[in-house]
Amino acid sequence: MEKFTEVSGVAAVMLQINIDTDQIIPARYLGGTDAKGYGAHLFANARFLPDGQPNPAFTLNQPPYDGAQLLLADRNFGCGSSRERAPKALREFGIRCVIAPSFGGIFFNNCFRNGLLPVVLPIEAVRQLAEHVASSRGMAHIHVDLQQQTVTQSASGLHFQFEAPATLRQMLLQGVDEIDQTLARRADIDLWRAADRVRRPWAYTAAA
Repeated sequence: MEKFTEVSGVAAVMLQINIDTDQIIPARYLGGTDAKGYGAHLFANARFLPDGQPNPAFTLNQPPYDGAQLLLADRNFGCGSSRERAPKALREFGIRCVIAPSFGGIFFNNCFRNGLLPVVLPIEAVRQLAEHVASSRGMAHIHVDLQQQTVTQSASGLHFQFEAPATLRQMLLQGVDEIDQTLARRADIDLWRAADRVRRPWAYTAAA
């Protein structure tokens, strides 16, 4: 897993509710077993015209937002299917953090496992950040610190606290997944198994 501690940079604004995973990465791009290449198809239906050319009206095709590392979104971002390619596509494009009032539950959890931080802030806070982004034409950079669990925008003086689930937060800070966390306790597991083998030897007898 990829570590995340903090990010500071350009934020793109997409304040539409219920942006689902099929909008983030359309189903036609999910074929095959390759775990990479999804960033090229991020928001494909809106980002590209029917002839395949970039849509100049779409936010992520406009500088400086074409290099955005953060995304400001509205309620229920990432709802819909459970496809893990949705956070993968965002991360491959260069997005490190999505800030929204709420997320689809499975998408939220998948973000942490793909180096992407989902931050929950009240819609009023998201709109305040978005207003300063718009008035500065994208130059009002946003800083997100996972260790301190803060979102700041120094140009506007805005400062917000957020809470990330403790286990998922530590996973992302350390760049580890559940398997890594389990293996880190191998000594404790071995001690337990040794004691349990004494208590229940029959459970460790190989089948004939």
